Amino acid sequence: MIKVLIADNHPIIRMGVKNVLEAASGFQVLGEVSTTSELFSKLEELSPDVVMLEMDIPEINGIATLRKIKKEYPDVRVLMYSGQSEDVYALSTIRAGAFGYLSKASDIDYIISAVRKVAEGNMFITNELAQRLAFDEGTQKPRRFFRKLSTREVEVLKLLASGKRNKDVAESLNLNEKTVSTYKARLMKKLNVDNMVDLLQQAKALELY
Repeated sequence: MIKVLIADNHPIIRMGVKNVLEAASGFQVLGEVSTTSELFSKLEELSPDVVMLEMDIPEINGIATLRKIKKEYPDVRVLMYSGQSEDVYALSTIRAGAFGYLSKASDIDYIISAVRKVAEGNMFITNELAQRLAFDEGTQKPRRFFRKLSTREVEVLKLLASGKRNKDVAESLNLNEKTVSTYKARLMKKLNVDNMVDLLQQAKALELY
């Protein structure tokens, strides 16, 4: 029996994922949570095989939450899922330690096969993403620029693009403000811009808005 914990701040999404898994054989949904504090509280009580973690869960961003799970609960496998751009976030989450990435636009059957595969200790990515990763489409601007960025730089850029100040970005990622300023300088250099307006335009090209 595969034990699953669902973390998503949208009740209808949690209910939908739970219904899909419970309708299939071999799954037990241990619980569902809407925030990261609730998630870590449940992780202390329960021993899930797989955590289905929504990228934009409140309180701590998804990748920071993933890193914390990997550090504190190394035996728990995390399957990230999101409505955000697969081009940007799939690689970031996998680099941060996720066992797979699932787009909310995927077919329902993907949920079942993804959780099964991750529970077995295997990586899961969609066929579409695998094909895009296999062939270099270097003429596509968002992917070309994304390849220049580290996972942490993508996190910083996303928060800046959402309107966060340096102080807010620092608090969200557990950094100091000087480090955030350093990341901003690196982002400007890597994305070939010299001001915040152009930097946010590149964030838009990367579909981070």
